[in-house]
Amino acid sequence: MSEPRIAPGRLAELGPINWLIWRVLSKATGTTDAHLFSTLGRQRRLFRAWLRFSAQLMPGGRISRHDTELVILRVAHLRQCQYEIDHHERIGRRVGVDDAIVARIFEGPAASGWNDRHRALLTAVDELVRVKNIGDETWRELRTHYDERQLIELCLLVGQYEMLATTIATLRIARDY
Repeated sequence: MSEPRIAPGRLAELGPINWLIWRVLSKATGTTDAHLFSTLGRQRRLFRAWLRFSAQLMPGGRISRHDTELVILRVAHLRQCQYEIDHHERIGRRVGVDDAIVARIFEGPAASGWNDRHRALLTAVDELVRVKNIGDETWRELRTHYDERQLIELCLLVGQYEMLATTIATLRIARDY
């Protein structure tokens, strides 16, 4: 990846609140500098509003943490966002998404081993990312597994991580090592 278009901020650029948030989130994600947060934190008020919104989807959403990680990793794979993949492979392991499941996520909804719910979920992600809508057949299948609030959340979750992949790519945010 090329040089970042916007360098990660430090105390002067982030301000004391965002600097503290960045330090805590870096530690929580197992890195000394979570570049996503030290970059987005430069847009001070929007950063905090985005964090509140994001937290309502992950980890605070109505969709199970396991299913949430399937969604995020599928979006990251489809968008070729290695930054998201790095973080969510690590986070996913905490909720039972092991290397074999990650390989199936990357293979897609047609991979063998998915139950009906997960196949419908991953199909919906593919449709949302590729055509920006969920087809009627997929929607009918999703409704057998998720309630209305979860279905709204699914649309927002996919949109959130697609937006994030776009932002990461455009700003050329460096991966955390």
